[in-house]
Amino acid sequence: MHCWKTINVQKQYGHDRIFLFSMIFVFIVFSFFYISINVFRHGPMSDQRFSWFLLVLLLTYPLHKLLHFMPIARYRNRLRFSVERKFGIIPLLNMRIHEPIMKSRYLISLIMPFIIINSIFIIGAITLPSFRHYFTILLAYHSGLCLIDLLYAKHLLKTPKKALVEETDKGFEILVPYTNTRTNLSA
Repeated sequence: MHCWKTINVQKQYGHDRIFLFSMIFVFIVFSFFYISINVFRHGPMSDQRFSWFLLVLLLTYPLHKLLHFMPIARYRNRLRFSVERKFGIIPLLNMRIHEPIMKSRYLISLIMPFIIINSIFIIGAITLPSFRHYFTILLAYHSGLCLIDLLYAKHLLKTPKKALVEETDKGFEILVPYTNTRTNLSA
């Protein structure tokens, strides 16, 4: 195996730029979905169940991380978990791959939270129209969380099909098997 490419979105874009892109993405998703849902769903909105909204808001991030883990759970012996604190109080859950896994499996792990959680929030806004503003906020917040995952997925889609992914201090390394040049020349 050899390293085909190293992907480090944090280094490529910078933390501040990713944060800015994420905030812009949150506002775009909120604006677009809020206007769209209000075109189809009319009626009063309720501010009841605000405590439920806060609970779901707080549980969205751990659920997001759990959904990242589920597709690669069978590789749990290849994963390392840690908790890092941002600004001294905000806990961030980290999951690092220290042995290669298949690119397709890792790609599923990246996009699974985006598809499942956002689908739940969209369905919730449609089926419970009096709480559509809560679901719109949750959808926008979660979409902002997913931006970095989507950036990594975008880069992974451009890699060879049979590649493996391994995480190092430099970023995600895309590993591909060596090809035998003698068999390629004789073919």
